Amino acid sequence: MPEPADLGALLRLMPPETESDTVVDWDEIAESWGRAFPAAYQRFIAIYGAGMIEDYLVIGTPEPWVEPPDGDGADMRAGTAFARVLWQDSRKERDLEGAIPRLILWAVDSSGDNLCWDASDPDPEKWPVLLYNRGKAIWRRYDCGMVEFLVRHLEGDFPTCPLGDVGLFGRRRATFLTRTEYMRRLRSGVDPWTGEPDPYAGMYNYG
Repeated sequence: MPEPADLGALLRLMPPETESDTVVDWDEIAESWGRAFPAAYQRFIAIYGAGMIEDYLVIGTPEPWVEPPDGDGADMRAGTAFARVLWQDSRKERDLEGAIPRLILWAVDSSGDNLCWDASDPDPEKWPVLLYNRGKAIWRRYDCGMVEFLVRHLEGDFPTCPLGDVGLFGRRRATFLTRTEYMRRLRSGVDPWTGEPDPYAGMYNYG
């Protein structure tokens, strides 16, 4: 079966450095969240895995929903719980005023932005991106899925940069590292993103 068109574009913009090491039971995910997740997102996790884009944008590990939510705030469960509180307390663009979305967080970044789906529609292929830009303190809607959002961001195909830092916007080439590969490079004594020797990279115990 051919890959979704947007995923093919992302593979050209961000060729995988390693194979995914993220194992997900998608049936358990769908049952716990009450929704199957978008096909392109599932393929992203199968190809790339959880990890980081250029030491800035963190794609967290897909997790089953539980009550009460717990875990690492950069991952899906606790991040979603935080985003839902943030929605209640934050300003929205005009088209979102009065909306009650079903938020599921799929990424955060070093600027403190929250990238979510609105999973209100039973069809996951129709989920738009709802993004909280922390610097501007506002939620905005982007009528595209997660993979299309990444492609358009890397190609600079939004009127303005959606995220709090412009480093990835219109860059057209990016590096993605799984957490495992990131830690392996650190322990080897190099900067994970440049590959250059870093005398400080290997001096700490990273677990």
